[in-house]
Amino acid sequence: MIKLLFQGDSITDMGRDRENIHDLGWGYPRYAAPALRELCPDVEFEFVDLAIGGDQTSNLVERLESDFVEVQPDICSILIGINDVWSHAGERDWMSDEQFEKNYRTILDAMKERTHARIMLMEPFLIPVPDKLYFREDLYKKTEVIRKLAREYADVYVPLDGLLNSAFIGDDPVSFAEDGVHPTEKGARLIGQIYAEYMKKIVDKIK
Repeated sequence: MIKLLFQGDSITDMGRDRENIHDLGWGYPRYAAPALRELCPDVEFEFVDLAIGGDQTSNLVERLESDFVEVQPDICSILIGINDVWSHAGERDWMSDEQFEKNYRTILDAMKERTHARIMLMEPFLIPVPDKLYFREDLYKKTEVIRKLAREYADVYVPLDGLLNSAFIGDDPVSFAEDGVHPTEKGARLIGQIYAEYMKKIVDKIK
């Protein structure tokens, strides 16, 4: 049995029943789970989704004990960061990269030191919609921080922003996420498939 923990914000939460840790909501985890089972038919999984909409890295630090360490997952995937940008976008008073890194590193240190979990980091993404294009002023810096941390901590890194932008070629980007951040069903299905393909690299090492 492999216990796999999904963590993050609304993109991973997507209306899940928070009274049921195994409910995967309507986002990419809903599609990642069956896709991964199909890729790894000889593996039994327990999927746990504890993502909370609106969360930033600081919120993950606050619930680090109960929603990361105490879960003791075999694998933990984390998709976080867009709200750290969005919450400061109105005034462009961007969070410092140093604080963002400190928050994220606190989570990763705890996972490495206090659990046996393998780690998959996913980079935050932004669909090119006109009213949020300026988010990239800060998002690219936060993504570079995550890439740096991935080189130190991750077993697998998913370059999700780039992969999604590749998928937009010959297609309408907004069809993947109308507001630029929260995936449509089409977007969630694609992310779920990408997730499963990258996650299989970890599963193959531990099964």
